[in-house]
Amino acid sequence: MKFIFDKDTWQEIFDSISKNKTRTAITIIGVMWGIFLLVVLLGAAKGMENNFNKLFGNFATNSVFVWGQSTSKPFKGFQEGKRITLKMSDLESIKKEIKGLEFVVPRHQTQGVAENNFKTGTFGVYGDYPELDKVEKKKLVYGRWINEQDIEEKRKICIIEEEIYKQLFDKDEYPIGQYIKINNINYKLVGMYKEGQVRLGGPQGNIHIPFTTFQQVYNTGNTLGWMMITGKPEFEITQIESDIKLLLKNLHDVHPEDNRAFGSFNLGEEIKKFTGFLTGMQFLTWFVGIATLIAGVFAIGNILLITVKERTSEIGIRRALGAKPWEIKRHIILESVFLTSIAGALGIIFGGLVLILIDSTIGQGDEAVLTNPTVDIPVIIIAVITLVVLGTLIGLIPAQVAVSIKPIEALSDE
Repeated sequence: MKFIFDKDTWQEIFDSISKNKTRTAITIIGVMWGIFLLVVLLGAAKGMENNFNKLFGNFATNSVFVWGQSTSKPFKGFQEGKRITLKMSDLESIKKEIKGLEFVVPRHQTQGVAENNFKTGTFGVYGDYPELDKVEKKKLVYGRWINEQDIEEKRKICIIEEEIYKQLFDKDEYPIGQYIKINNINYKLVGMYKEGQVRLGGPQGNIHIPFTTFQQVYNTGNTLGWMMITGKPEFEITQIESDIKLLLKNLHDVHPEDNRAFGSFNLGEEIKKFTGFLTGMQFLTWFVGIATLIAGVFAIGNILLITVKERTSEIGIRRALGAKPWEIKRHIILESVFLTSIAGALGIIFGGLVLILIDSTIGQGDEAVLTNPTVDIPVIIIAVITLVVLGTLIGLIPAQVAVSIKPIEALSDE
């Protein structure tokens, strides 16, 4: 190992590199481009994954959302176009008949004008149960979520998103316990949570009141707007969705082949598709990055072969003076590893700078395309080790060529 720290060894390497600056620079750029691509593409894939988790991270992934629409086929005396309205009795039938359910949460929604101290805004108003917080987790800033007592007593309380607070309250004003008007009815504010990025299962909305309070205030009777169903981990959510729709068709006298009567959004299936896409993208990224790296490393090998050819006489003299084959080999291998390491370090640095630039431009705010695009340290370590190994292996080729030259032939090469 002493030769690695030997001044003469490194002086010889730098002399060899400096004789072919342009060729060496082009080769280093080739390897650097490979590791640069790997870092940037992996960072972009991670940014997409982070953005997806930010958008859907609050939802139970094994979920499906179901609502009533209009029929597309006549059936049992009913004409095409019959409007389907879900009922609370449907909910009980689903709980009783469908296997593998964890939560079945009914919801209502309407538009409402909210007022507070002459500040107003039009928002969506949800009628919800406490179980919603288990399916779609709320990040509370102040106060609490709806509880069972609110449901039983039909309390006029509400929970708002942070964005509504910004519109209806003064800055730094404590909202909990205050009353706001929603469609001219006073509600006591008991909770506030951070605004969500995506709202599924119906129209967008920001204010939540107890489901039973919604029924009473808006006279919805035994109906519901839509339901959010979460399956147990061991059950396939696609099968649950199919079973629920078939049951609802029987309950509402809908033709078995009518696919328009009930709308649904299978969050679990969409998440599977996206995670599959991310896996494919990461595989493609590794493939492209490593292929580019190998191409760059082979370029280094070619340059070293040319260098060996140009230094044939020098190698012959060293052999004639008693230089051992291993001494010639280790010098060329060290040069190869040095070039690949420099190229790799530059690629990682420039790749990191690009990811920082991406994060500061399109990675901020609610409309961010990529969220915190980063590359894990273990990945960087693997890339560096791969570079060193490839650099060593490729250096063996010109090294073997160098030691295979006979001193007499080398000296007469000129």
